Amino acid sequence: MELLKMMGERLKTLREEEHLTQKDMAELLNCTPSHYQKIEYGKVNISVSMLALLSDHFHVSTDYILGRAENQDINR
Repeated sequence: MELLKMMGERLKTLREEEHLTQKDMAELLNCTPSHYQKIEYGKVNISVSMLALLSDHFHVSTDYILGRAENQDINR
């Protein structure tokens, strides 16, 4: 699966597990809701700092968000 699409699907799942809206995520990332929606749809890339912020927020590894690991454990 394409990297951006995998990342978007993982972010959507993590967001939904915490009962957050796309608007909530956009506020966290300091972007517009439409930009965040494009992230979840795998249409745009994100910066390293945004990736780190998401990893910290959800307490998962960056490799998990990127689809490079199946284990969410940040200390694997």
